[in-house]
Amino acid sequence: MIIGFIGFGKVSGNLADLISSPDIEFVTSTENRSPETIRNIKKSNVEVLDTFREVALKSDILISANSPKNALDAAVKYGKYCKGIYLDLNNVSPDTTFKISEHADDFVDGAIIGKIDSNNPILYLSGPNAEKLLFLDEFIETHIISDRIGDVSKLKLLRSAYTKTLSVLLIESLEIAKDNNLENEFYEILSLTEGDDFKDKSQSRIENTLNSSKRKSEELKEIIEYFDENELTMVKSALKKLNR
Repeated sequence: MIIGFIGFGKVSGNLADLISSPDIEFVTSTENRSPETIRNIKKSNVEVLDTFREVALKSDILISANSPKNALDAAVKYGKYCKGIYLDLNNVSPDTTFKISEHADDFVDGAIIGKIDSNNPILYLSGPNAEKLLFLDEFIETHIISDRIGDVSKLKLLRSAYTKTLSVLLIESLEIAKDNNLENEFYEILSLTEGDDFKDKSQSRIENTLNSSKRKSEELKEIIEYFDENELTMVKSALKKLNR
């Protein structure tokens, strides 16, 4: 079996490491890739082809894990050449997922949950072809949500709504604690219920949110636009806070 990657970032690199089998080969291309990506590919055990068209033609499973803004374009360019499963792992909305599925016959909607470079991420799948990928559970914990395209994408949005809103609430609470000279006590009292590593995880979450507030604002806008028939009071408040 041959698994091909469109793009070769942390997700692709980690999957190539985790899915270790003498019966599986990996292919990708350095076509129009950045110097950093090319270096990462050279460090891996992945065969390099001249073009991504060749990667698509050769692959039994073609995995798109590049970036949300390039996900649809990648499907338009290479989905028609894929004769096997086309698995999209990009963080895109359900609307974009449906558009992507129009350009690949055997499409699977997917998501990696957990740290993408860890040893134990979880792979979630949905769509009528999802069961064809259940063998991956031998290498990475794999769950099939349903046979409906878009269900995994919806779950990604819901998870994002929760985590980003929670991050904004954490920032706001910490600001008040600092104003009252109670920062250490704030972390200490919450650690009683949230776990001993709460402070470290919180500081990492806050730093990540502040460093990428523009992108997270855009993601919250996408959530609000997609679930426009729902109230989303907290999500909308989180977006206002991020914009400030």
